[in-house]
Parts: sequence; C-alpha cells; structure tokens
Amino acid sequence: MKYDIGFLGGGQLARMSIMAAQRMGLRCLSLDPGHDAPASQVAAAVVGKLDDPEAIANLASQCDTLTWDSEFIPVAAVREGLRQSGMDPSLVTPSLETLETVQDKFLQRQAYANAGVPGPRFFEIKKISDLPQFGLPVVAKARFGGYDGKGTRTVRDESDIAEVAAFAEAEPWMAEEFVPFRRELAVMVCRSPRETLCFPTMETVQADHVCDLVFPADTDATAVAVAAVEALGGYGLFGVELFELADGSFMVNEAAPRPHNSGHYSLDWGGPSQFEQHVRLVVGLPLAPIVGRETCMANLLGQPGAVEWRDGLRAATLALPGAHVHWYGKAEAKPGRKMGHINVAGPGCVEKAIAARKAFYAAWTRS
Repeated sequence: MKYDIGFLGGGQLARMSIMAAQRMGLRCLSLDPGHDAPASQVAAAVVGKLDDPEAIANLASQCDTLTWDSEFIPVAAVREGLRQSGMDPSLVTPSLETLETVQDKFLQRQAYANAGVPGPRFFEIKKISDLPQFGLPVVAKARFGGYDGKGTRTVRDESDIAEVAAFAEAEPWMAEEFVPFRRELAVMVCRSPRETLCFPTMETVQADHVCDLVFPADTDATAVAVAAVEALGGYGLFGVELFELADGSFMVNEAAPRPHNSGHYSLDWGGPSQFEQHVRLVVGLPLAPIVGRETCMANLLGQPGAVEWRDGLRAATLALPGAHVHWYGKAEAKPGRKMGHINVAGPGCVEKAIAARKAFYAAWTRS
C-alpha cells in the first residue's frame, strides 16, 4: 500500500504537516538528507539528497501525492525524479511551474507586476552601476535561495554597493525600490480549484531579519494576498508576506508555497491549523472553515550556552500553564536557528508569550 503523501524535505514544516496528516489517518513518507531530521522522527523516511533525481524517484514511487517542505529544492531534479518514477506531475502540490516562479525572486516580482499586484519597483542587476537607478537606499536581493535576511542587502552608500558587487559577480541578483513601510504583515492563503480561504492577517515582528513574534493585526490584507497567489497560478497553501504603508495600503513582499512561520500560531488557536489545511489541499479534501481565537506565537531561536531544552519547557509552562511549546527536534541548537516556538491564546497573549519565552530562555541557558 502506498503512502498518501510524500514530503520533499524533512524539516520542521514537514514534521508538523505529517503530524496533522496522521491525526487524519493518512500515511506519510519524507525524503530526508539524514536519519535525524525533524520529519523522520515522527514518520518513515527515505534517506537521500534533495537534489538527487534517483532519491526523489524512490520517494515518488511509494506515494500517491507529493508536496514541498522547502521551495529551494531544484525543480529540474524533481521533474527528472517524477519521470523516472512515472508519477504524474499534476500530483505535486503546489505545482512545479509555481515553484519555478517562486524560486526566482525576479520572476516572482514579474508575475505580481503583470497581474497588477501592488509592489515596489524592481529591476535585474545586469551591471553594478544599475544599483542607484531608483536612488539610494535600495534593496538588493539574490534571485535564488535567500531567506530570513540571507541573500538580502540594503544599499545605502558606495561601500554597500561594493559589497553587493562582490556577491553579484558570483550569482544573479536583483534590486527593489526601498519601501519605508509602517509594519510587516502576513496572510496564509489556502487555494484549491474549488475554493479559496484565508487565515487572518497577522503582524510579524522581525529581529535580525528573523521572525520573532506573530500576533493578530488590526487590518485586513487578505485581498492583496489572494491576488498575489492567483498571480503565481498556484494551488496549495501559501504564506504571503506584505508591507503596510503609512497610508494603510499594502504591498506584497514575497510568497512561500508551503506552511509558513507566520502561521504556526494556528496549531493552538482552537480552529484548523495551517498544517491541516495544507494536508487537505495536497490530498484533495475540502478545506475546513477557518475560525479561531486571538493567538500569539513567539519563536524559540538557538541561544549561546543552551543546554537542555526540556528545562526551558518546564520553566515556560510553569510560568504560564497556558503556554504551548512546540519543539522541532533539530540536532543542533545553532545561535539564531529556529528550534521551536511558543503559542499563547486569549487576551493578553502577546505579553504572555514574551514572558513564557523569557522563562524558557533563562532555564535553557541556565542564566
């Protein structure tokens, strides 16, 4: 009997999606680069490289459907793996074509612009002298592979231009007009051929380019988020990041074709989680009605001097019994690495989540 879903990648997003699928009675298999990846701790796994067509074919041959743990897996390798396995590419959600667009930030921007989705002006960096054409500052981005601030540089003066020049010689880069936004927002969009539903608009607070806190925003950016997903031609679950400007209007930053850090709060908000909706979209089930209560998520990042995470778990839940700690099972707690998160629901959830995380960190690092 085949597995219901195969996951291309075995990180924390696959792990939490698999756990949601298992509650629905579905069987899952992941393709992991090692034996101790987060997903392989909760379900069966194929051990192999994510850019190896033979490993991908091995996964696909054992599964009815496929989906992505990361958008950075080479589409060409997946396409060849599907050919070897005989799996129809239509059984991959989101589609390979959508992934090809999302993987290239320049093509992603072009898709939004062609559909009239609001966003900053942008251009391909063909020579470094192009950078100041919108004036400074300007935001330079690697076209491929950047996330959590990696592959992004804000160019403010001549010294920054020289730094970007060194990067742009080795790989394709693009530039965007600097947007003086008021705050950053995110919307999880669930889109199938039959229906489109959105989770509430959330405010995201960044620290050193990594998401720190997520909590409900007092605004609604869902229409722009849906337009962005439609521009990508995508079906599946998408995390859409947006800027809110001083006049209250919205611009799309970028989208991820998978569960997203900004949607982790939904595990404990009393309604369907983003991971359940993701599973429903992959296997072709109707979406669950989206309703839940006010919830805040605080990321748990690797800390210098971290010792035993269970000490943090005990401390956080003793400080706030309503705190829900989710740990990803990663092998090494590198400083700044996303190791888990804390969810707190109900009134005062932001302050409570911050306090619970403070207790977690103090016990984890024994400071």
